[in-house]
Amino acid sequence: MTAPIPRDIPDLPAVPGTPVLLPGYVPATAVVAPIRRPATAVFRLVTAAVAAAGVALELLLGSSDRIMSYFGVQAAVILALTSLASARRAWQASRPLSSALTGAALLYIVISGLVYHLLLGHTTPPFSMTGSAHPPVAWHGQWLALQLLYTAAPLMALVDWLILTPPGRLHLRQTAAWTLYPLAYLAFFLTRAELSLPGTPGRYLYSFLDAEQHGYRGALANALLLGLAIYGLAVLLVALDHARPNPVGRRP
Repeated sequence: MTAPIPRDIPDLPAVPGTPVLLPGYVPATAVVAPIRRPATAVFRLVTAAVAAAGVALELLLGSSDRIMSYFGVQAAVILALTSLASARRAWQASRPLSSALTGAALLYIVISGLVYHLLLGHTTPPFSMTGSAHPPVAWHGQWLALQLLYTAAPLMALVDWLILTPPGRLHLRQTAAWTLYPLAYLAFFLTRAELSLPGTPGRYLYSFLDAEQHGYRGALANALLLGLAIYGLAVLLVALDHARPNPVGRRP
């Protein structure tokens, strides 16, 4: 037999202090319904096409083994695949790609464009991924490929980031991971050069990393400076991402 339920329940003492609510993460899609962004999808599809066209044109003009060994070409491939996936998600109103992936693609294509225009575009003999000793003539296939890879693709990636992407998505903790790929490329670059015979055309794809010309100490010093520049650019992109205005409103 159970005890009878009392009719009068005594008042409980008040909980001292102000209750503290624990912070919780609520995804944007739980508050704001995803919106299809066809204009963004089309722009990103064109960006992917530009990057892919630059790679394809270089492959038509030179050896695939040599062309695909360039950092700028690999960066363009990463940008093309990332932009294609981002275009599909913007068209279908799906959750956007991880900022770690899109930020890495942006960093790599921007650094390849800067390296070309600051270090390679005016060298003697002229920089050529196909091994040609003649300077690229305007609107020639080689000139067009270089413009697509090192001018058009980086600019379109920057426009996408500045105008079509909400700010504050990049984080400082991602910058160290972004530098792993350039380090892996440096190891690949040096290994490829060691496996090639001395005097082989295209043994060192970049003149500032040419150990035959600068010695290993000079080439590694240049690589260190370039690595610091890449990390500094990554930190700058994160800082700008948190300081720039939001051009796309509250859309996810």
